[in-house]
Amino acid sequence: MKLIDAARAARATLAALALSTLAFTSHAQTLKLGHITPPTHVWHQVSEKIATELEKATQGKMKVAVSPLQKLGNEAQMINLMQVGAQHLGVFTVGGLSNREESFLGWSLPYVFQDVAHASRAATTAAAREMLARLDQHGLVGLGYAFAGMRHVLSLQPVTAAKDLANKKVRSFPSPVYNDWWNANGAAPTAMPLSEVAPSLTTKLLDAVDVDLDALVGLKFHQQAPYLTLTNHMAFPAAIVASKKWWQSRSPEERALIAKVVAEAEQWGFQAAIAADRDNLAKAKADGVTVVDADIDSFRAVGSKVRDQYTAKNPLIAEFYNQAKDL
Repeated sequence: MKLIDAARAARATLAALALSTLAFTSHAQTLKLGHITPPTHVWHQVSEKIATELEKATQGKMKVAVSPLQKLGNEAQMINLMQVGAQHLGVFTVGGLSNREESFLGWSLPYVFQDVAHASRAATTAAAREMLARLDQHGLVGLGYAFAGMRHVLSLQPVTAAKDLANKKVRSFPSPVYNDWWNANGAAPTAMPLSEVAPSLTTKLLDAVDVDLDALVGLKFHQQAPYLTLTNHMAFPAAIVASKKWWQSRSPEERALIAKVVAEAEQWGFQAAIAADRDNLAKAKADGVTVVDADIDSFRAVGSKVRDQYTAKNPLIAEFYNQAKDL
């Protein structure tokens, strides 16, 4: 009797596996994943990690084509594609997502995080996960986070204190908190695509760039602007997201598998970003960048005013700040 029961159980298990394989086979496709950074950037590495591991986990039934450098469009355009299911996955800046969900601005509060390791720990807070959950109402499924390096100032002339930025044009991420931060420093924040930064520095249409070291090294902006002030003023995360329309068409088993692959890539990416921030500084110095000795306290004083402004206006931002600052 026990042998019969065991045989039945074995047949049931094989049938379940066959059905699972059939489910993946019937939906076999090449998924589109887009982001805005160059192939050298850690976000691209995280994207490739997702692609490799997902293909492996599904035995080739799910393949991911990764498109860097806005090849599928800018972030707003890619989000539109995802909302209609024409793009399946994305790694988008929290600044870009804040246009949909304001609480993501909490990641850009000045002088909350000491370094990338500190910021990556904040990704596990309840407030950070609530931000991802709120993307549901915008046609996206928030699956995790990826980090680039901390933000610094790269300039044509040395910046030794906040006052040196007065009336300077700084290439800044197009986001309210970035604009408020640079305006508070007396600078003129200027939004432009990364592809236009180098020529704008060469022609002096820009005086400085708000940049992470990953982008600096990958795009070699220091060849035009040689002075690096390690202000360390903000973290720069992205959210790893899926199209809700596409996600809802997947089986529960597929969703669980994709979520597992992304969670593992997320953790891998945290460590990669920490290592990259350290290594990229060494690479930039070796390639000729000049690190400026600066009065960082002058920047910190400005940062506290901007933080107070945003924590007062949005309860989830305040909650995130309180959960993250002392980790």
